[in-house]
Formats: sequence, structure tokens, C-alpha cells
Amino acid sequence: MRCELLSPAGSIDSFYAAIEAGADAIYVGGKRFGARAFSSNFTNEELEYIVRYAHMYDVKLYVTVNTLIYDNEVDELLDYLKYLHKIGVDAVIMQDLGMIDLARKVLPNLEIHFSTQAHIDNLDAVKVLEKLNIKRTVLPRETSIEEIKYIKDNSNVDLEIFIAGALCISYSGNCLMSSLIGGRSGNRGMCAGSCRLPYDLIDESGNKVNKDSYILSTKDLNSLDNIGKLIDLGVASFKIEGRMKSPEYVYIITSLYRKAIDSYIKNGKVSIDDKDILNLKKVFNRGFTKGFLFNEDNNNFINSKRPNHMGVKIGKVISYNKGYVNIKLDDSLSINDGIRITGKNDIGFILTMMKKNKETVKEAYKGDIITIKVDDTVSIGDDVLKTKDYKLINDINNMINSKKRKVKIDMEFIANKNEMSLKIKHNDIEVINTSNNVDIAKKISITKEDIEKQLSKLGNTPYTINKLNISIEDNLFINIKDLNELRRNTIDDLTNKRLELPEYIEGEYTIDIPDFNFESNINYKVSSMDIYNKLKDYNDIYVDNIDLYNKIPNSYYILPRVNMNYQDYDRVVISELGGLNKYKDIYTSPYMNVVNSYTVAFLHSMGVKKICLSYEMDYDKVKYLIDNYHERYKKHPNLEVVVYGNIEAMISKFNILKYHDLEDGNYYLLSKFKNKYPIKIRDNKMVIYYDEKRIDDNNYFDIGINNIRIDIDDISDMNKIEKLI
Repeated sequence: MRCELLSPAGSIDSFYAAIEAGADAIYVGGKRFGARAFSSNFTNEELEYIVRYAHMYDVKLYVTVNTLIYDNEVDELLDYLKYLHKIGVDAVIMQDLGMIDLARKVLPNLEIHFSTQAHIDNLDAVKVLEKLNIKRTVLPRETSIEEIKYIKDNSNVDLEIFIAGALCISYSGNCLMSSLIGGRSGNRGMCAGSCRLPYDLIDESGNKVNKDSYILSTKDLNSLDNIGKLIDLGVASFKIEGRMKSPEYVYIITSLYRKAIDSYIKNGKVSIDDKDILNLKKVFNRGFTKGFLFNEDNNNFINSKRPNHMGVKIGKVISYNKGYVNIKLDDSLSINDGIRITGKNDIGFILTMMKKNKETVKEAYKGDIITIKVDDTVSIGDDVLKTKDYKLINDINNMINSKKRKVKIDMEFIANKNEMSLKIKHNDIEVINTSNNVDIAKKISITKEDIEKQLSKLGNTPYTINKLNISIEDNLFINIKDLNELRRNTIDDLTNKRLELPEYIEGEYTIDIPDFNFESNINYKVSSMDIYNKLKDYNDIYVDNIDLYNKIPNSYYILPRVNMNYQDYDRVVISELGGLNKYKDIYTSPYMNVVNSYTVAFLHSMGVKKICLSYEMDYDKVKYLIDNYHERYKKHPNLEVVVYGNIEAMISKFNILKYHDLEDGNYYLLSKFKNKYPIKIRDNKMVIYYDEKRIDDNNYFDIGINNIRIDIDDISDMNKIEKLI
């Protein structure tokens, strides 16, 4: 099976770049419901155009519809999905469980891929997808090659993995940091990049531990050295991150991986030269890491010095005097290049003038000493970095605009004294046209060379001839005009056949769900036996400690949010889909990202007995969800809301304490606004908590919530919850 190279496009220019660079498939977002709300994205009319354009070049087009959806958005979303299906998109990428269930029933012929935001990272979760007849899932970036192989060998769902681009520090779909800090939800496509901001790491006494500021900002994933190992896995698709990146970046990184994949398949080794890598670094890089895909060392995952484009070093400052800087170059430099001088001050600008030997020049080279003027103070020994290579960008844009990518076709032309026929074939699609505009030659007969010349005139079409067979009887006359018309008509027929839309079918949304009694229950998560013993009236007790689970009768064990190996427990609270394949007595946690009535119904239909709503749901949204549930299903759900407790804002495979050679203890992230976010290491994962406890004193029982949950992590919490009970 050929492994698909899947490239990003956040704009029409990036789309063309991906096409020309050799992508097998491209993923894009519309103006709504995509996880990159701040890229340019595409209008409906633009989507219709790029679907046809992509299919002309045998490129598949996937559309991201991978945000969480509130009840008041469902009708609009469904109309959008119907539109995407009608215009022929090859698949939609989705996160929201309820919307996936709705879409697969209403639009049974629409291919659905589970987004990485849905956090499908273990075999049990993939087994659930098999039951749902889901075609493909995007595995989280944290999934190792060993785990991918295990899932691949034991399942029938196609796997898509990230091989390049930006990395989230948090597990995908499990980050609430942006939502909690600034009200911009990553699960709603509006991530503010909280992990790219500066922080200090402080201990309990307030002492600063770190030297550099960007202590959560990851390097970019680069799998070029290991692409052969990934090809040998046999996964369905290699995905490049980058819908917020420039067309030049999309072109160069796609062409790099195209070259790497093709060279390995052809020769058994990856052929990438140093210039290729250097050009990638010039266009964009934060430094590179193998990522958790290849079990990168914890200390080689972060670029704590800079959260954005680093550029490449091209020289050093050798002198400075009154605003004039002398720089000795290690590489070429041209007018209109972008440069940055890094030292005590960090200054960047577009170069508009430079001198060499007191003469103004447009270009300088390795070994040259140049003089430029700057508006800030720099120091001898400061590094000079090139952050924009003007000539390289022009070269890339010329390659994008050249439209050199072609689709290979086979032609067979036959002519006799009665008729001529032209058959054109591309892959398994074949068309044939005939014409009786053939005569016996009176003076000059047509030759095979004449026919080949005319049939090869494919002009602005995307086609190029792979094979051409010509068989003609002697002494025939064919008018060139008639031959050209036959070629044009047959090419048009081939194109129309290749662009035929798939059959559009609408199904019916039905679901079988239980009806729960309306109750008013107060449930507790406890952290010790002392706290448990102080509770006189309770319903369900939750614990996240296995020793407590074994001691407290009928308690529910809150499974780790990231769970690769399920153990046997009788009563569990799950945060991801895999638990549905393993357990029977199941509740869900607020980290299951439940925000609409369809997801509630889906989980109840899968056997979940109690569903905790997302932390991102406010009182009005909860009420609207319940009202819609009652109206649609004529039944009552069993829902829970956490009204008090600490919120896990982020969970990560990266261990910031280990990175700074610290033992586990009480440490905090300190933001520039002096917010202190506690850090804990649990289940070998780093958990960063929000700096304020959740306190919600709304009366949820009045709107139909059956359960409120109170998380008590300390005895002192007991005095703070009276007004919530």
C-alpha cells in the first residue's frame, strides 16, 4: 500500500504549493468548525473549486470539522457537512463524538476520519472505531512507533500519523490552558498558544529555577531521518502540520518529504542533501526533534530560547560604533533578506542597504565583512541570523507558479479508411471517442509523426502522455482540425469522468438510549481516607488512587487520562474512548469533552451510566443541552457537573522537572501576570493545574442535572463547600 503524503493548506496559495510539491492529499478548513480558526481558511465557493482542482491532479481533499459543537450549532454543522459531501470532499476530519455519530448515520457515504483532537491513542479506542465503521483515525503526536505498530498489527482502521511540524506540549484534545486563561478554547479552534508564552519555573519558596523563558515551547517534529522505519510500518497516511504556515513552508516541507518517501521506496534509503535541510531551516524552524514518535530524550524536546522562527546563523558581529555594525559572514546575504542580531538585545529587520569595502552592494558572500546600520545597540560576538531568504522565497514561488505537476495518461489512436478512434486511459478510468472524418489521401497522407505531434498538444491541461500507441492504415488523409477536435473532446470526457461526484445519500438519525430517573445527587472525589470518613452523606465516591479504590467500598476509580494499558476494575471513570471497549460499569470525566446532547446520547447508547459535562460548559449551555435532549429523545439523561475542585489545564508526556534536573516536589509555572500554575507528576505524565479552583454555585438541579461533583483534595476544602451542597 502506497503511504499517503498529507499536506496542510490554510490559504489558496498554500494549496497550490502543496499540489506542486507532490502531496497525495491536502487537508484544509472552512470558515467554521475547524481547529485552526485563525488561518485564512476557505469559503464554500473556494472549497468547491479546490476539490475539483485537487481531483484533477489525483490529490484527495480532506476538510477539518474538528471542533467541539454546541447544541445551537448542530443544524448549521449538518448543513455544512451535507454541502461538503455534495461537492465531493474525500473525507471530513472530526473530533466531536456526538457529531460523528450524527454524521455517519445521516450521511452514510461520507468518509469520516477521527481527528487527533479526539485522542485515539490505544488499541481499545481503535476497536471502538471499528465497531462504528470509521475509516481512519489520526493518532496523537505522543504515540510512539512501537505503539503505532501494535495498533496497526491488531486493528483494521487506517492510521494517520504526524511526521513533521509544530508539536503541542499537551496531549491533543486535552489542553484547557488557552480556554481557562483567555477564554479561547483550543477545542473550539481558537488556541492562543499559551505554551508558547514565557514562564518562570519556581519552587514553593518562589525561587526561580529556569534560565530561559519559553520553557513549554516545543521544537518542531522532523522525521526525515526515520522515514524508512515509518514507511515499513504500513500506516495509511503521513501528515505534515502547518495550516498556519506560509506557502513557501508548505512547498519546501512537502517536497522534502516527497523526495524522502520516493527515494526510500525506490532505493531503500532516504536521499536528502544538506542544502534541502538548510532551505527548510531558512523558511521556518524552531529547532528539530524526533518527538515522542521516536522516544526523543526529554531534554531534547523544548526550545526554551525562542517560540518562533529561529532562522539560520550566517555570521557574527565583529565591531560596533555609533549605530554601524561590521559583520563577518559565514554564508551569503542579499538585500531584502530578513536578519536578526541576537545578544543582550534581540533585533530583527529587513535588510535594505549594506556596504562592503565602503561600496554599496546588493549581495555579499561567505568570508566577506559587511557594514550595516542598526537602530539599537549590539555587542561584539553577537550572532547574526538570516530569518528570511529573499532569493529562496522567490525561487520557491516561481516553482509553485510554474504548474509543472502533470497527470500521466496513456493514449491509443487507431485509424482506417472508415474512422479514427482515440482511447485515453488514466489509472482505471478509460474513455474512447470515434470520428468518421477520415478520407483516402489524394496527394499527401498523414504520418504517425503528424498524429503524435497533434495528440501531444495538451496545452494548459494537467495531462502529459505516458504511453502513446498509434496504428494507422496507409494512404489516409485526416484534417488536423478534426484530429485536434477528437483529442480535445476525449480529454474533456476523461476529465469529466474523473471528476464525477460520488453518490449522495441521506440516512436517518436514530439511536437507542435508556431513560434515567431525575435525581439530586452530590458526589465526591476524595484524596484520603480521612476526608472520606468526614463525609456523612454521599452518593458516589470517586478516587484517583488505586489504594483508596481498594479500601473504599463501591468507589469509582478515575482512570488516568492517558491510558495505554487497561487493568481490570469493576467501576471506572474514563476520559477517553478506549474504556468503552473494556468496561461495563462506566462513568465519564469532564475531560471527555462532552458539550452537546448528541454526545450525551451517543455515550449512553454505548453503555455509559453517568456523563460528566466539560469544564467549558457554562450554566446556560448546560440548560440548553438538557432542554434539547428532552425535546429530541423524550427521555432524561444522567448528567454530572463538577462544581468545585482543581482543573487539570494541561497533561503532557514532557516532564519539565526532569528537564531542569529536579526531583518531584511542589513547583509552579509563574506567568508574566504572576499567575501560579501548580505542577504535579502523575502516572509518569506532567499535569499542570489551573491556578484557581473551580467554584460554581449555580443550582444545576433546577435545570435537570442529576449529579453535582465536588473534588476535595485537602481537609481545608471541607469548609469551603458548604454553600455548594
